[in-house]
Amino acid sequence: MPRHLTLALAAICVFVAVAAIMTKVMPSPMGESDFLVIGSVATLVALLVLFLVMISTTKSSNVFFKKRRK
Repeated sequence: MPRHLTLALAAICVFVAVAAIMTKVMPSPMGESDFLVIGSVATLVALLVLFLVMISTTKSSNVFFKKRRK
């Protein structure tokens, strides 16, 4: 399976898991703003996990800077 597809599926799984957990944790009479918070937190966590996995699996030792040729 290609790396990009695996990372995308992992991010989707993390998003769904966090959204499901937050839906169970939030108090029962949920309004529209509660669902907005759940989606926002799930998106933040999924993107954070995706970023950390991409940094930890990269081959370069220096991820943020590239050396220029002289």
